Amino acid sequence: MLENKNPERTSLEKLGEFGLIKHLTKNFATHHKSTIKGVGDDAAVLDFKDKKAVISTDLLIEGVHFDLSYMPLKHLGYKSVIVNLSDIYAMNAIATQITVSLAVSNRFPLEALEEFYEGVALACKIYNVDLVGGDTTSSTTGMLISVTAIGEAKEADIVYRTSAQPNDLLVVSGDLGGAYLGLQVLEREKEVFKVDPNNQPDLSLYSYLVERQLKPEARKDIVELLEKLNVHPTSMIDISDGLSSEILHLCEQSNVGCNLYEDKIPLDPTVISTCEEFKMDSTMVALSGGEDYELLFTIDQKEFPKIKGNPNLTVMGHMTDKNEGAHLISRNSSKIPITAQGWNSLT
Repeated sequence: MLENKNPERTSLEKLGEFGLIKHLTKNFATHHKSTIKGVGDDAAVLDFKDKKAVISTDLLIEGVHFDLSYMPLKHLGYKSVIVNLSDIYAMNAIATQITVSLAVSNRFPLEALEEFYEGVALACKIYNVDLVGGDTTSSTTGMLISVTAIGEAKEADIVYRTSAQPNDLLVVSGDLGGAYLGLQVLEREKEVFKVDPNNQPDLSLYSYLVERQLKPEARKDIVELLEKLNVHPTSMIDISDGLSSEILHLCEQSNVGCNLYEDKIPLDPTVISTCEEFKMDSTMVALSGGEDYELLFTIDQKEFPKIKGNPNLTVMGHMTDKNEGAHLISRNSSKIPITAQGWNSLT
């Protein structure tokens, strides 16, 4: 059967705002006891009883945070949820609910928003969160997305950025730099496509990197792992703006310094080979790339035996006295001050 190149597009005006919200959220059920009332009233009603609520909001803007020429709408819906859930897990909390608000121009038909919400629904299913509200409005500048994530935790379990101590170990989940390189690959192929629209890119060599950019995952599993190992971090943050920026956040807010060892930074082999291809320095990509959504945290040295050898975690360095500052210890033992060169959406 031939693909219909001109599928029927449903104008959003046909549904109106309330009809649109009802249509897009009709298949979202609620699963958490804390969700008393979800979509369908003036406000959601949540009840966390003896636990603390943790709330985070992110705004994603077309042309600044995402490019629809290579970002499928389903992936965008998924990623929009993930970047918010990551902030909840960075507090050592478990995400339970989200709200999703959209502003779109009239170039988006209903079918496009259905694709976006398919991605939202998939993230809700995988991470076990309830969609409990949101808003829709028109835009003259493309697509804008605002997601608020809500989570819960016992007060004693919550981890802030402010409690790292000198001699604490600096630990990271997963590997770094992949998302940034995935973006570079996609941007390169976009330019090739502009020159030759008939050229179909072969991204098979870069599948890991492209997935890290288009469909990242939040590290709920690390929060669960730390609980299982009985490890309580002294500080924690997620890596959204690049390793260097996040280390400096921890140092500033905990009033400590840091020694980060270059040869301990975890890099996937694909990151190393692609950096060589693009003539980029892999350490700088890991330090400044951003969007990895891994968890960066500190632990007391006495906790080290609990995480030693765990394939999900890498000890990259240790915290120092504030007066020593934050430094990268290079492979040849040079001490280089860490500077924030991560992603800045305002530039």
